[in-house]
Amino acid sequence: MVLHMRMDRSTVACHFLNKVLKDIINRYNVLKGRRVFYKPGWDCHGLPIEIKALELLKKRGVKDLSPKEIRHHAREFAHKTVNEQMEEYKRWGIMGDWKNPYLTLDPKYETNQLKVFYKMFKKGLIYRQNKPVYWSPSSRTALAEAELEYNEKHVSRSVYTQFKLTPASFAKLGLKDCKAQAFFLAWTTTPWTLPANKALAVNKDLDYIVLSVKDGIQSNTYIFAGSRLEFLKSAFGDKFGERNDLAGCSYIHQFTGETSPVLSADYVSADSGTGIVHSAPGHGKEDYEFGVANNLTIFSPVDGEGRFTDEVDPRLKGKQVLSEGTTETISILNEKNLIIHEEKYTHSYPYDWRTKLPVIQRATPQWFANVQSIQKPVVEALKGVKMIPESGHRRLEAFVRGRKEWCISRQRSWGVPIPVLYDLETGEPLLTDASITHIIKVIGENGGSDAWWLLPTEKFVPEEYKNRRYRRGEDTMDVWFDSGTSWASIQSDLDKLSKRQADMYLEGSDQHRGWFQSSLLTSYAARELVPYKTVLTHGFIQDESGKKMSKSLGNVVVPDTIINGGRDKKAQPAYGVDVMRLWVASTDYRHDANIGPVLIAKTSENMRKIRNTIRFMLGNLDGFTHKQLVPYENLTPIDKYILHELAVFKDKSKEAYESFAFYQVLREVNIFTNVKLSALYFDIIKDRLYADHGCSTRRLAAQTSLYHIFINYVTTIAPILCHLVEEAYSFASNDLLTEKKSSIFKEPWQQVDPAWSNPEIKSEWEILLQIRTTINQAIDAGRQGGTIGSSLESAVDISIEDEELRGIVDRYGKYYMQRTQDLKEASIISNIVVSEKPSIDVQEKIYRQNGSVSFGSDSTEEQMNSHTRYTITLGKAEKYKCPRCWVYSSDTKDELCQRCVEAVNKNAV
Repeated sequence: MVLHMRMDRSTVACHFLNKVLKDIINRYNVLKGRRVFYKPGWDCHGLPIEIKALELLKKRGVKDLSPKEIRHHAREFAHKTVNEQMEEYKRWGIMGDWKNPYLTLDPKYETNQLKVFYKMFKKGLIYRQNKPVYWSPSSRTALAEAELEYNEKHVSRSVYTQFKLTPASFAKLGLKDCKAQAFFLAWTTTPWTLPANKALAVNKDLDYIVLSVKDGIQSNTYIFAGSRLEFLKSAFGDKFGERNDLAGCSYIHQFTGETSPVLSADYVSADSGTGIVHSAPGHGKEDYEFGVANNLTIFSPVDGEGRFTDEVDPRLKGKQVLSEGTTETISILNEKNLIIHEEKYTHSYPYDWRTKLPVIQRATPQWFANVQSIQKPVVEALKGVKMIPESGHRRLEAFVRGRKEWCISRQRSWGVPIPVLYDLETGEPLLTDASITHIIKVIGENGGSDAWWLLPTEKFVPEEYKNRRYRRGEDTMDVWFDSGTSWASIQSDLDKLSKRQADMYLEGSDQHRGWFQSSLLTSYAARELVPYKTVLTHGFIQDESGKKMSKSLGNVVVPDTIINGGRDKKAQPAYGVDVMRLWVASTDYRHDANIGPVLIAKTSENMRKIRNTIRFMLGNLDGFTHKQLVPYENLTPIDKYILHELAVFKDKSKEAYESFAFYQVLREVNIFTNVKLSALYFDIIKDRLYADHGCSTRRLAAQTSLYHIFINYVTTIAPILCHLVEEAYSFASNDLLTEKKSSIFKEPWQQVDPAWSNPEIKSEWEILLQIRTTINQAIDAGRQGGTIGSSLESAVDISIEDEELRGIVDRYGKYYMQRTQDLKEASIISNIVVSEKPSIDVQEKIYRQNGSVSFGSDSTEEQMNSHTRYTITLGKAEKYKCPRCWVYSSDTKDELCQRCVEAVNKNAV
C-alpha cells in the first residue's frame, strides 16, 4: 500500500482531519499484513515561507536583502517549521518514515524536479512568451489559476467612456457632413487599462446605431450596439440610424492622440456595456489573443508592484493601478470630457489566495507548459483512476479541460530556478538539451539550487556555448510544479516495490485544481502515466453551527487546544489526541464536517464508553492465560452467540475500512459496544465471572469469550484509537496472549474462527432475547409498582395457553424447556419455569405480561408465518438471598447457596 503524502504547513483542524484519515488507512493496512509505504513530505519553497522569513527579519530591522540572503533565511525558517510540525504529527499518532522524509528543498528532490522539467522540454511542452498573466502586486509575482480565489463581492469603478472618431471614419460611416463630434462608446470595469488601449473591438454580426444627441448648442454623435439602446436611452434620446460596418474605422487614442483601429472580434457581445469593447492586449487573455491575431502591440505599462511606469502620462507614473492610478485615470478622462457615466459595479474578481488582495493581468515574459497538447490523453487516462467520492472525476476533468497552458515561472527568490541562461547581447534565452543537462549536473553536484545563486555564471555554461556571454535567469518555478513532481522523488522507493504509481492520493477537495492536477499533468507529460490509482478527497471543517471558520468570528478550532486544553482548563479541558482521532472517524468526511465544544464533549463520552469496555475485559481477564482457553464446543450458548456477533462485527468493520467509510466502522463499534456487550453480554456473564469458582468451566468459558472479544475489539479500533489500544495491549499479560508482540500493530487483523459464524445459535438467541425483553418489561412494571427491587428477587413463569397454538406448543415446547437455564441467565433472575399453564398462583403474582415470538428469516416458511403467543407471570423468588452472589437460591436465610459454598471451598484450596 503506497499512500503518497503532500504536507501542508498548517496545523488547524482540517489538517488534523487530513493526516488522521491517512493514518487510519495506513494502520488498517499494517494490521492486514500489507506492506505500507508512507514517506512524509513538506512543501518548503514558495511565497508563504519567503514572506514569513522576511517578516521575521523586518522585526529585527533587517531589510533590502539580496536573493542569496533571502534564500538563506527562508531555508532556516523552512527547516524550523518542518522540525516543529514533525514533532506535532508524531504526537498526533501519525505513523510514517519520519527519519527519511522528502523535502522539496533537498538537493536530490530539486534535481529530480529539474529532470521532469527537462523531459517536458524535450517533448516541446516548455516555451516562453510575453503575454498577460495573473499578477499579484501584493506578492510581486505571476500566479497560476490554482493560486486564485474569487471575491464575489468585489466592487470596481466602471465607466462609460468615449473614443473620438478620426476624419477618415466620418467618411466611411457617411458622417462627413455632420458638424457634430462623433465617438465610439465603450464600457470598462478596469479604467486603469485605458492608457494601454490599442484598439476597439466590435462584432460584425451586431447592428450598431449612430445616435445624435443635442446638449444645448453642442451636438454629439455616439456609436454603440442597437440592442443596448433601451439600457442607454435615458441618457441619450432616441434619434438613430442602423450600421453594422464599423470594422475598418479608426479613432483617436484618449491619451496619446494616435490613430487606433476599430476591429472585428467574435467575443464582443451586447449582453452588457455598449457592444464596443476597449482592448488592451497587455492586460487580458482575450485582448492578447485579439491583439496577436491583428498584429497589435502588446503594451503593459505596469511594473511588478502594480504601479504605472514612465511609459504613460506623467500624472499616472508610480501610482498603484488598482487605487490612486484608477482615480487619476478617470480624472484625466473627465478633464477631456471623455467620461459619459461612472458607477460602482459589484462582480466576481480574482484575488491572490495568499495575501487575499486583488490581482491584475499584466503582460510579462513568462515560461509556460503547454497543457492543451496533452489534454485529451490525460482526460482519457483519468478514466482508470478511482475517485472517492465519484464526483471527483467530473471536478478534476473540468479543471484539466479548462486549462490550455500553465504559467510555471515566478518572480521570487525562494524556489527552484528555471534552468535558463540569457545572452547578454541579444537577451535571447539559451534552453537546449546540452544547457539543461549541464545545469542539472552542476546543481546536483553543488548542494542543490542554492548553487544557482552562489556559483559564477560561467559554471553553468556548457563548453560548446562559451564563445558567448550569458546571465542567469532570475525566475523560479511555480511551487505547484515543486509539489506536482513529488511522484518523481519517491520513484526509487516505488521501484523497490515493483510499482510505478501510488495507490492513493488523499487531500481536501481544493486539491483538484492544485496538487492532484499538477501531479497529473507533470507525471503524464514526463512519462505518459497517471501518478495515482485512487484519489480520495474530504471536505472542510466548520464550527458547530455550520459556519466557516474565521479568526474574526473567533470560531477557529486548533487541535492543540482540544488535545492539551486551553488556559482555562474548566472551560477548555484537555481531551487528549485519541478523542480528536475519534472525532475524525465519526465524520462523513466526503462532506464538510462540524467541530466544536459540544461535539468534542460527546465524542469524549463515546471514548469513555469504549475505554470502560476495554477496562472491563482486561479486569476480568486478570490471571487468565491462553492455556485455559475453552474449546468452542464446550462454550455456553450465550458465549457462542456473542462470538457469532463478534464475527459479524469484524466482517462489517472490515467492509467499512476497505471502502474508507470510517464513520461506518465507528457505528459498528458503537452498536457492538453498547448493545451487544454492555447492555447484554457483560451484564449476563457478571454472575459467572464474580460468583463461580475461579476454574469453573462456565467462568472459563466466559473468560474465553472475553479473550477473543478483547483481541478482535482492540485490533478493530486500533487504526482509530492507536494510543488507547497500545496502552490496553501493554496491560495484557504475556500469559494472556498466545504470543505477545511489541505492538498491537504487529498482531494480525483476522483472529476470528470461521466456526464462530453460527446462524443456528443466532436464530435461537433472537427468540430468547424477544422473551427476555418481555420479562424485563414485567420486571420494570414490578419495580414501578414498588413490589420488587432487583431483578434477582424475581421468579418468572412462562406459559403458553392459547388452544389454537397447541400444535405449535407441541413442536416448540421442548425448545423452551431446553433453554430455561439460558433464559434465566440472560434475564438475570433467580428462577424461571416454562409450562403450558401458569405455575405461580394468582394471589402470588406481581405482574402478568403477554408476548409473542416471531421467528427469524432463517426459519422455515411455517415458522415465519406463525407467532407463538405466551404469558409472562412475574412472582417473588421463593428461596433466600445468598449473601455472596445475591441470587435467591439459598435454602437458609443469611447462608451461602450451594454454588457459593463450592466456590469458596475451591477458591480456598
